Amino acid sequence: MIGEICTRDVVMIAKDAAVVEAACLMRQHHVGAVLVTVVREGLAVPVGILTDRDLVVEVLARDVDPQTVTVGDIMSAELLTAGAADSLWDTLQRMRQYGARRVPVVDAGGGLQGIVTMDDVLELLAEELNVLARLISHERHREEAQRP
Repeated sequence: MIGEICTRDVVMIAKDAAVVEAACLMRQHHVGAVLVTVVREGLAVPVGILTDRDLVVEVLARDVDPQTVTVGDIMSAELLTAGAADSLWDTLQRMRQYGARRVPVVDAGGGLQGIVTMDDVLELLAEELNVLARLISHERHREEAQRP
């Protein structure tokens, strides 16, 4: 389940915050995106995402004064989310279909549980491949010991 592998420490920001504040949060937390959330019934509910690329393409490349732009002005509001109980495979398929590198993970009530990124998935797959490689090596050494 994707809820078991997602990163729980998510950097969040409000829609009405200045993009400069978002950039500072990205720098402070060493992340490439912040989740835009609203509070509904006591839950942080994701409504958008703002990436470092959004800042470059929408603000810097257009020579827009960053002091005049809010997160809500340039965030990606078409937000793909994954349910905490969704499988890794299904989530990866949806990420590929939508071209999303980052996906907020939500509970049944829509509350934010975490975020899964392509970096997270690659790290997980690398660990699993390493385990398989060690298994192959162990099997070879075991057979060499049993059948000299």
